[in-house]
Amino acid sequence: MLGTTDLHDDLGHRGSGISESSPPLPHLTPTQMEVLRCVRSGLLNKQIAHQLGIAEATVKVHMTAVMRKLNVRNRTQAAIAAGQLRLVA
Repeated sequence: MLGTTDLHDDLGHRGSGISESSPPLPHLTPTQMEVLRCVRSGLLNKQIAHQLGIAEATVKVHMTAVMRKLNVRNRTQAAIAAGQLRLVA
């Protein structure tokens, strides 16, 4: 997990005057992290469900929670945000 300073540097905010009190990294559950990893790998919900041994509807619930926590509107934005925040490899 990155510290606040690392996050700012990674997102190109070095020296931009952003205070150390910026919002913390979102807390994702282990399953949400795994779903997000699969999304970053380009898997569809059905494929993610099969890989994780859960229902496709459960994948959708996890993706909705992930998108809300990352404050994004779609899975592509979630994958990009995860990469920028280094939430998943």
